[in-house]
Amino acid sequence: MRSIASLAACVVFSAVSVPLVVSAQTSAQTTTQNDAQTMWEKFKGSWSQTKGAVKEEWGKLTDDDLLAIEGRRDQLVGKIQTRYGISREAAEAQVGAWEKTRLKSM
Repeated sequence: MRSIASLAACVVFSAVSVPLVVSAQTSAQTTTQNDAQTMWEKFKGSWSQTKGAVKEEWGKLTDDDLLAIEGRRDQLVGKIQTRYGISREAAEAQVGAWEKTRLKSM
């Protein structure tokens, strides 16, 4: 009887804790996505200042590239991919790492 009660308690604990862990992970991902969206909205608003940081990080980007990007993340990734001849995933990774450093400095 005692082992059945212990087993039942474990099952109940597992059933309750697994959704909490999944919910926490989903919430963290959503928060990160929201942070990135908010950050890019700020970049768009102050693009003339952000251009300098972008140019410093990716020196191969031309002034025309920076005009075309206009604070849009997807455009930045595409231009980096083109200018540096790297995969989209590699460009995404570079931009993601850059975003993290910019987020810390904001």
